[in-house]
Amino acid sequence: MTVLRRGDTGVAVADIRARLVRLRLLEPDSEASLDAAEYDGAVEQAVRAFQQQRGIPSDGICGPQTLRHLEEARWSLGDRVLAYTPGHLIRGDDVFDLQQRLTRMGFDCGRPDGIFGPLTDSALREFQRNVGMETDGTCGFTTYWALERLTRTVGDGDAVSIRERQAMDALRSGVAGKVIALDPGGADADQRFALAEATIVADVCARIEGRLAALGTQVIYTRTPAPELIGEAERAGHANAASADLVLSLHVERVELPGANGFSTFYFGAPLGGGQSEGGRIAAEHIQAEVCRRTDLTDCRSHPRTWDLLRLTTMPAVWVEMGYLSHPGDAARLTDPRFRDTLSEAIAVAVTDFFAPAS
Repeated sequence: MTVLRRGDTGVAVADIRARLVRLRLLEPDSEASLDAAEYDGAVEQAVRAFQQQRGIPSDGICGPQTLRHLEEARWSLGDRVLAYTPGHLIRGDDVFDLQQRLTRMGFDCGRPDGIFGPLTDSALREFQRNVGMETDGTCGFTTYWALERLTRTVGDGDAVSIRERQAMDALRSGVAGKVIALDPGGADADQRFALAEATIVADVCARIEGRLAALGTQVIYTRTPAPELIGEAERAGHANAASADLVLSLHVERVELPGANGFSTFYFGAPLGGGQSEGGRIAAEHIQAEVCRRTDLTDCRSHPRTWDLLRLTTMPAVWVEMGYLSHPGDAARLTDPRFRDTLSEAIAVAVTDFFAPAS
């Protein structure tokens, strides 16, 4: 697993620098050789700016997730041939652009996420059929120019939001009969905190499950609560396979900043705009409001992010940060069973409200 950080040198760092230069986040350094390219303070700041733009953790370190996003950012629509390849889905900003264009013209790609999946394939074939082209599901030179010509005549209507609102109306038939996927959070590098997180999250999940199951929902888990890390893509896959109606990913945070504290929620979306999950946003805001109304946790609000678990799930998903074990106040609350019961009650009530028929 490649991880590049401040102080590293070499060809891999040179590649990172070149990508950041192309994105206009870093000034070019014409004197540096490939072998001597350095991951210095300027690169670290440029990486942080890129991470903030993409809605991924902003730590200035190029790990696997940041490297994937840098790879996706290099592509513009028309740079390469796009097609649906099961098992090896093409990802990139060019795919996101294609999805947005098709959506604006009324072809349903689902939620634009930059991943060329079966819905994008179906929408592209329908577009090709409508303009009299061969329906091969391939976005090559001919299809690209057909898109270019027609995109200029189509406005910027928000078809995705309209479809998501329609889907939300269909979901709002009550919580009974719904499938809720609980996703116990990942593991901390420090084993002491990993075990504490797993214990807290397992207890909150069990309390939420008990309340929702009593209302007639089916509750499933994406993984067994444990102090081991399982990839977000695998956990998202379990939720998708179960056709869940909502995913709740529950986490306890720990950071080196002792003052960091509070409760926050996250849903799929880019911080600087673009496609987002309307259902995820509404569910996140319901949970945020209900928890902060019933507890004295600091309100850190709801935010859009493009983390893999939020991006790869096909249903509304909410990432819940329940507090910081590195903060004495939050830690005292989270280790109190009575407080965890209040927290669980608030989340269960918010989920019930989310599915309640619109008045």
